[in-house]
Amino acid sequence: MGLLKVSVIFLLSLITMTLAEPPGCKIRITKKGLEMLKAETKKFVEEELSNITMPEMQGSEGRFQYTINNVKIIELNLASDLRFQPDVGLLFEVQNSSITLNFQRRILYWLFYDEGAINASAEGVNIFTVLHLSKDDEGRLKISNVTCDAAIAKMRAKFSGTLGRVYDFIGTFLTTGMRFLLNKRICPVLNHAALVSVNQLLETIPVRAQVDSYIGIDYSLLSDPVVTETSLDMDFRGMFYDLKNENDTLVNYAVNPVVREYDRMIYLALSEYFFDSGLYSYFKGGLFQLQIANERMPKDLEVLLRTTYLGTIMMLNPALMDQPLSLEFEVTAPPRSTIKTSGASVAVNCNVKVLVLPAGKPAVQLSSMTMEGKFNAKVSMKGKRLAIHLDLRRFKIFSNQSALESLALIPLQGPLKTMLQISVVPLINNYTKRGVQIPLPDGIDFIEEVVEYHNGYIIVGANLHFQTGLREMIERKLAGESDNSI
Repeated sequence: MGLLKVSVIFLLSLITMTLAEPPGCKIRITKKGLEMLKAETKKFVEEELSNITMPEMQGSEGRFQYTINNVKIIELNLASDLRFQPDVGLLFEVQNSSITLNFQRRILYWLFYDEGAINASAEGVNIFTVLHLSKDDEGRLKISNVTCDAAIAKMRAKFSGTLGRVYDFIGTFLTTGMRFLLNKRICPVLNHAALVSVNQLLETIPVRAQVDSYIGIDYSLLSDPVVTETSLDMDFRGMFYDLKNENDTLVNYAVNPVVREYDRMIYLALSEYFFDSGLYSYFKGGLFQLQIANERMPKDLEVLLRTTYLGTIMMLNPALMDQPLSLEFEVTAPPRSTIKTSGASVAVNCNVKVLVLPAGKPAVQLSSMTMEGKFNAKVSMKGKRLAIHLDLRRFKIFSNQSALESLALIPLQGPLKTMLQISVVPLINNYTKRGVQIPLPDGIDFIEEVVEYHNGYIIVGANLHFQTGLREMIERKLAGESDNSI
C-alpha cells in the first residue's frame, strides 16, 4: 500500500511538471545586481524616515511642565544591508545606526519659563525588514507583505538655553517618551513605502500591453519568484498575440531556458517560443504581404522579368507587353526561428506571383512560384528594448506549375535576392530596430550587454543603470509620466 501511494504521488508530480507551461522569457537578478540596488534602497529608506512626523508632547514631572513640538529628523547615519531572503524575497537590515532629531521645547519650572531647541540622538537603531515577493492575480510582480521589527537602544538629548543645565536631569524622562514614539513610527513608514510606493513602481513593468498596431505582448509571471541566497529568478510567459484575435496564440513547445551564470547583475533568457509567437502573431495579423511595382520595381529586375515571361505575355495578349509588372509576396505559413550555439536564424516560405497590371483592368497573373528564404538574426539590447537585425543568407525559388519552369527561373534567383537585400530587408530592419521592451521598471536600463546563443534560447547578460533614484522613479509614476510604450 505504501509503495502504491508513493508511485501515485510520483506520477502526479510528473504529470504536473509535464503540463506546466514553460516560460518564453526568464530574468535572473544576481547578488551583483542587488549590490547596486543597495545604495538606492538606503537612500530611499533615509528619505522615507526623514519624513516621519510626531505629535506634540505635553506633560509634567514634579514642578516641571513641558511641551515638545516641531520634531524633525535632521540626520540619519544608517549602516544598512540588502540581501536575498531565500524562499521569501528581500531583506533590508539596519544595525547599530543613529538618527539625529531636533525639536522645540517650552518648559515652566516654578516662575521660570524657558524655551529652546533640543538636539536628540537615537543610538543603537536596529531595523529588520523582510519584503515578501509574489505574483498577483494579473501576473505582476508585487510586494505582498512586509515583516518589520525596529528597536532603538537609547536616546540622548542635549539642551540649550538659559536653564539647559538645570533640567538636564529630566532629559531621561523626555527622551524615553521620544524613543517610544519614534520607535513606533519606523515600521509603519517602511510598510507604506514598500506596499504602496514600491508597488507603484513595479506597476510600470509591462504585463500585457500593445507593441504596435498589429500585436501585443504578455509578460505575466507564470509563478512566484524563486529566491535563493544568490539570485532572484522570475519566469514570464513571454508571448506575443494578435491584437485582432488575442485568443489565437501559439502553443509553447520550446525548450525551457536554463540560466547558470551569476557574473553579471542581470540575465535575460529568451526561448525560440518568444520569437516564434511574435512571427506567428504578425502572420495572423496579415503583416507578411508585400507588393513591388511601379517606382518600387528596380529597372534591371523589370527587364529581366519581361525577358523571362516574354513568351507567356505574347501567348496571353501581346497588348500587355508594355504594361507595368508587379511582384506580390505573401508568406504562406508562420516563419520559424532556430537558435543554436552558432547563432539565430529565421526560415520563411513565401508565395511569389508575377503579374501584369493593365491600366483600368484586373491584374493578369503570369506565374506563381514558391520562395524559400533563410535570414540570419542578430539580437541586440539598447536600454531595455530588445531589437533584431536580419540578413538574408539563403534564397531559393521554384515554380508551382512545373519542373521545367523551375529551371527557367534560375536566372531570376540572383536578381530577386539582390532586390530583397536592397529593398525589402532594410524595410524590415527599419521596423524591427525600434525593438520591444523587456519586463523592467521605468528608469532602469541594461548596459554593457553580452548576447550568448544556446540550443533553443539566447541569454543576454548585462549590468544595470539607474537613470534616476527610486524616489524620482516613484514620483514620475505618481505624476503619470511613466513610459507605457512597449
